[in-house]
Amino acid sequence: MLKSPCRLLRTSLRHGLQIVLPRKQYSVAATVLSESKSSLPAEHRHEDHLLREIFDSPNVWRDFSQRGKYRLPNPPQGLFQNHHLTEPGGFLRYAELTRTRAQKIVEEVLSASSTEDYIALPRRLDLLSDTLCRILDPADFVRATHPQLPYRQAATEAYAYLFEYMNLLNTTPGLKQQLDKAVSDPEISRAWNEAERTVAEILLKDFGQSAIDLPEDKRQRFVELSNETKRLGHLFVENMEPRISHLRFDVDQLKGMNPQVVARYSSKRGQVLLPTAGPAPYLALDSVKDESVRREIYVHGRQSSPAHIQTLETLMKARAEIASLSEYKSYAHRNLEDKMAKSPEAVNSFLTALSADNAPHVLKEIEEMKALKVREGETSEIHPWDVMYYRNRINAMFQSNSRKPDFMAAYFSLGTVMQGLSRLFDRLYGIRFVPRETTPGEIWDENVRRLDVFHETEGHVAVLYCDLFVRAGKTPNPTHFTLRCSRLISSADPDEEDNDGMAVSSPPGSRERFQLPVIALVCDFPHPKNDTTPTLLSFQDVRTLFHEMGHAIHSILGRTPLQVVSGTRCPTDFAELPSVLMESFAADPSVLALFARHWETDAPLPYEMVENFLQTQRRGQGFQTETQILFSFLDQAYHSSLPLTREGGFDSTKVFFDVYDKYGSVREPRDTTAQGFFGHLVEYGGTYYSYLFDRAIAGKVWRDVFRAGKDGGGIDREAGERYKEEVLKWGGSRSGWACVSGVLKDERLKDGGKEAMEEVGRWGVHD
Repeated sequence: MLKSPCRLLRTSLRHGLQIVLPRKQYSVAATVLSESKSSLPAEHRHEDHLLREIFDSPNVWRDFSQRGKYRLPNPPQGLFQNHHLTEPGGFLRYAELTRTRAQKIVEEVLSASSTEDYIALPRRLDLLSDTLCRILDPADFVRATHPQLPYRQAATEAYAYLFEYMNLLNTTPGLKQQLDKAVSDPEISRAWNEAERTVAEILLKDFGQSAIDLPEDKRQRFVELSNETKRLGHLFVENMEPRISHLRFDVDQLKGMNPQVVARYSSKRGQVLLPTAGPAPYLALDSVKDESVRREIYVHGRQSSPAHIQTLETLMKARAEIASLSEYKSYAHRNLEDKMAKSPEAVNSFLTALSADNAPHVLKEIEEMKALKVREGETSEIHPWDVMYYRNRINAMFQSNSRKPDFMAAYFSLGTVMQGLSRLFDRLYGIRFVPRETTPGEIWDENVRRLDVFHETEGHVAVLYCDLFVRAGKTPNPTHFTLRCSRLISSADPDEEDNDGMAVSSPPGSRERFQLPVIALVCDFPHPKNDTTPTLLSFQDVRTLFHEMGHAIHSILGRTPLQVVSGTRCPTDFAELPSVLMESFAADPSVLALFARHWETDAPLPYEMVENFLQTQRRGQGFQTETQILFSFLDQAYHSSLPLTREGGFDSTKVFFDVYDKYGSVREPRDTTAQGFFGHLVEYGGTYYSYLFDRAIAGKVWRDVFRAGKDGGGIDREAGERYKEEVLKWGGSRSGWACVSGVLKDERLKDGGKEAMEEVGRWGVHD
């Protein structure tokens, strides 16, 4: 999960195919490990070993983290080494100081008059954004993650204080007028580099979407609707629950279900009160033999209350009115303007092509289910409540024929996986992780590890905080947070460097100074049992960690001169490409040979374990992809003009069935209102297709650039450099289509458009 970073200026300065190699190739690839270790300089070998140990051994971590107390400054240095944040009260003081600094920059922008002033506008506005994000991004992280309530409260207060100021900036027409003037002058715009031009374009679009040019009455209505959509969105997400909370069954009606689970919900009278929400209904749909019972569970689990559906429909109408006030055809048109897709028409073209590519896979899965259902004496028709049950039966038959059970976790201690990620990045990009002692007050929990990120020629390039272990009250969702973005510091302007104590660096032999990207990775893995038994990860955990590291490497290598477009600050439908692509590396034999070894015996991972897992996972993928396609179509329909123009009023249930009947392979029962559980409608607002879109592109890059791992393609430096130079290093400062066209060497894609979207859809998402 990518935590959206702060970026000036959007709606109140917005926050912001696995290829399996033959078994014999694994043993060949395994020799890479010893070669890699022996070729490292002695210092790097020590760092590589220490990296594993500080995550696997509590004693090693304790010794490493404690030694700094004897030779580092003892007074608290502040969270993330930000000297403003030594205690909770520092958040508001820093926010007040930030507002003063920001207002000075605003006044400079408003008073710009010379050609030189206007040429400098993108940098000045980027500095304004950076000034605000220096506190907003850490505050957003702290209020969601810090274990101490006073810190969370202080961070929330500081965030709200600056958020109010950002709303004020959104109602300052002069900022847009000055930028308009600069963009419309060819002499000025020709003087900008690509990053500056991109920043100017982004900010103009952001201003345009904030209704800043509207008459006062319409602007007031825009503000009212914006506040109302926030309230309705929160209300909708908080109340996503079935209309009926429990269903009553006799015990014998639930035959096939795990008896221990059944007993958990059983009464003394031999009846079962089964919840309609949570894991219980899914376990039942996976295993209960009685089809009529499965149907009842399925239907009631997808029935929302009329009031909840009304909340959704009111939200969609309000969003449609916001779009109309902003002079857009629909909310989706408004929200897609600065994305790779550009328009709802292009998104629907992509989804239609993807649906056509996916249809044969769904049909094959349905035929397998039908055959099994008929063999068991049932009718051949497959219903929605059959899908999980028969897919689970087919997978069980496949797994019973597997030669080995899945004991993969023993080969994936957390330390070896972190070590493997460092070795992989070293192979691909010349990047490695180095454990670093922390100063007093720098970290928010004693189990947080700091890693400094070094490039073989550029030196220190990033700081990575790893908050990977479970903690009470901590979010269980794996997340990448940007605490500060990279930015080139101008030596000619004293305002350019805040000097808050956080890391800055100059490449060797260069006079340029960069503020380094500072990143936090949050996961919820169990602590090591003791000093001799490390935390062991499932293969799915490994893929999750690789995914989040995909975001991190984007932040690390996307070191653009301007922070508005650095790292992951790119269009929503491009942001998941690096993270999704990393999941393919996690399943590649050559990559796994770099690190996957048994924590006790040091034996290399037998790749057939991974292969069996992947084959099982691929079963049912067609249906899973179809579900995402259907949700994406629904997202487009709800954020079209329908909420305002449909005769007889907007009926979200009718629209739901229109979409499912047109594109779905299995008929949805008419007595459901499943749209009431589509919480992503609130967050994505017309961009839910993005993950499917990036999966399709990532699959193509994996196959065409990294050769789907064949012949060591997954650890090939030339392929890594090509990907870095065409995609990662640009952050958001280059068109996503230009990045995709460049890395795939396909000029047809360079300018994007409907045809390019269709082409991506035809690539499919066959993991």
